[in-house]
Amino acid sequence: MKNAAIDPITVEVIGSALSSIVEEMGEALIRASYSTNIKERRDCSTALFDLAGNTLCQAEHIPMHLGSFLGLIPHIMKRHPIEDMRPGDVFCGNDAYEGGGTHLPDIVLAEPVFIDGEMTFWAVNLAHHADFADRGHAHIYQEGLRIPPIRLYRAGELQTDVQALILLNCQVPRERLSDFRAQMAANRLGVERLGFLCTKYGREVVLAAGSALQDHAERKMRAGIAAIPDGVYRFADKYDCPEIDGEFDVSCMITVVGDTMHLHFDGPPQIRAGLNMTYTALLSTVYYAVKAVVDPSIPPNSGLARPLHVTAPEGTVVNCVHPAAVNGRLSLCQRVVDLIFGALGQAVPDRVTAASNGACFSITFAGHQPKDNALWVYLETIGGGSGARPSKDGLDGVHVHMTNTSNLPVEALEIEYPLTLLRYELVDGSGGPGRWRGGMGLRRVYRAEAPCRVRVDGARFLSPPWGLAGGQPGGQAHVTLRDGAAAFDHGHGALRAGEIIDIVIAGAGGHGRPEERDRSLVVRDLAEGRIDARTAREAYQLDESEAAQR
Repeated sequence: MKNAAIDPITVEVIGSALSSIVEEMGEALIRASYSTNIKERRDCSTALFDLAGNTLCQAEHIPMHLGSFLGLIPHIMKRHPIEDMRPGDVFCGNDAYEGGGTHLPDIVLAEPVFIDGEMTFWAVNLAHHADFADRGHAHIYQEGLRIPPIRLYRAGELQTDVQALILLNCQVPRERLSDFRAQMAANRLGVERLGFLCTKYGREVVLAAGSALQDHAERKMRAGIAAIPDGVYRFADKYDCPEIDGEFDVSCMITVVGDTMHLHFDGPPQIRAGLNMTYTALLSTVYYAVKAVVDPSIPPNSGLARPLHVTAPEGTVVNCVHPAAVNGRLSLCQRVVDLIFGALGQAVPDRVTAASNGACFSITFAGHQPKDNALWVYLETIGGGSGARPSKDGLDGVHVHMTNTSNLPVEALEIEYPLTLLRYELVDGSGGPGRWRGGMGLRRVYRAEAPCRVRVDGARFLSPPWGLAGGQPGGQAHVTLRDGAAAFDHGHGALRAGEIIDIVIAGAGGHGRPEERDRSLVVRDLAEGRIDARTAREAYQLDESEAAQR
């Protein structure tokens, strides 16, 4: 059936149904999971693909996970002929080079969906298994178990030897087993819901609607790009993290011609640290950032990518090749978003924010439970400031851009792990001054109640988040060890019982000249501790009589 023959209302109804299916899959995965990283922090995503591996719909969970989805289906089909697939087959994979993944903790389960006996769709989900902790990151072989696309289920039957191999390489196998079962339940729900949808409308109508939705996304993306002035826009930034000494430069060049956009990225050669990005990680970052600027209402399917052309030199940190380590690639992806915003801000300044906290700031603890010596692993990614907008302040203490997880509530943290959270608060004065103030960063202060290993990943320790249109930079990140804790080595260290680690995440840049900010807002910020007296005087030029109003 050709797209033109489909009633637009039917296309819209089916599109909404597909969106509902992936959202329901996501909720099923979260509710059925066992680990705190999924059931509390919601570090997972769900999606539906057509037979060829084109994205039909992705749930609004974590944009970064699209990178793992993009690569897995082609790798499955390269290794496993379609004619050998059967209902109930489930493929599992995570590898960044042979499995289409972006880092090893993100394990994807993909199940082919058969309609009227014919393979038609893929139901796919990803869960971040917070397990591969206390490892080196010189190359991919140190970072965990590499899984190429293999059958975990064959015609509905669990391959127990495959599962045993995976679990043997995990530090907390009980969590992994339960989370795998939750992933299976989510996919089975997607298979069932797609079956109902095709029974109601017919297989060919649903397929044609999926194609029409992709064409619609392409048209919207092309129309949005066409509204941007033609030209070449460049932006560069510096990147730092605990794994490396100093900083390095990253840059992008965006060329807009008519209704197409070419984005070229550059950076230093890939390094012996876990922050390198695969090409699929770069693609997912570009798709998110461009969609956010051009038209956030574009449906999240493969059609939006058609007018975009993305290049980067192979063997660099922004397009690494085997065997580069990739565990912390998300922080560099966050910086790529800043690059895109900085470049497009020259063309459409009213559509972009100033720099946000510029990282996916994560901390991983691992140790043994005092009561039974069982191994435990706790991962937390901590929010920070969101960049000031052209007409609003930035958001305080949130996850931004490529990551969208929740925090682990204090109650759950202290029940599950031998840790105490002493402070959890916004960092006063960390939002960059401007007509619109940048968002404030977060502080989390942990005390170890038993010996544990700790790893810290993040960025913006050296270079602050930049402002736009005269806005000033936001506050930087820093980590402080207290009560006898020994110095860390490139983000790695250990805490003894009673020792404390104090983590501060960067704020965000301001937007517009600070002296243009409404005086009443400055007075309010000063009274609420969002800015200090010095910033009020120097950046906002608040005089003594105005300050007295607080």
